[in-house]
Amino acid sequence: MSNKTFVELFGFDHPAARLSEAVVIIIDMQREYLDGSVPLPDLQSAVAGAAQLIARAHEHNTPVIHVVNKGPDGNLLFNAEGPYYAELSDIAAKPGEHVVVKPLPNSFAGTNLQALIEQTGRKQLIIAGCTTHVCVSATARAALDLGYQSTVVADATTSRNLDDGFGNTIPAAIVKQVALAELRDAFAVIVKSADDLLL
Repeated sequence: MSNKTFVELFGFDHPAARLSEAVVIIIDMQREYLDGSVPLPDLQSAVAGAAQLIARAHEHNTPVIHVVNKGPDGNLLFNAEGPYYAELSDIAAKPGEHVVVKPLPNSFAGTNLQALIEQTGRKQLIIAGCTTHVCVSATARAALDLGYQSTVVADATTSRNLDDGFGNTIPAAIVKQVALAELRDAFAVIVKSADDLLL
């Protein structure tokens, strides 16, 4: 039995993204996941990984686009008028960096993200953020449909504990591991940290 990915089996394998040819996408690194309603167990580590990624992007003049999640009007979760909507300070958008507001897990759905990427003329994406199994995964999957090559930085993403509906709790670390393995199988290159990206 082969352990090759579908990407390898179809012959579509490509290397990790080059900072000189990519756009960095930072997804949903907001206070809701720090001290709001959905605290994530390994958030600080993921934020450190994302901060390292952003620093490398700035070093190499790689465009950085921030995506934030906005909940439905009147909803307490990701309420744009509430205290937990803001990006975390360590990775918050700098002057000149675009911030895209999304209503759905897929960062392209109902937003101008694709138009902003197209303005750069680049076709490679470097994706980080929260959560690995929902918004990071949904965005990387959609990116493939739109003709982009995605690289996900594992150390710059994180997930949460999940209930499987049958009385079992799946630890966040396993949720993240499986989500990354699924993406690697058919949708994206996975690297451990920003140091593994090409220049």
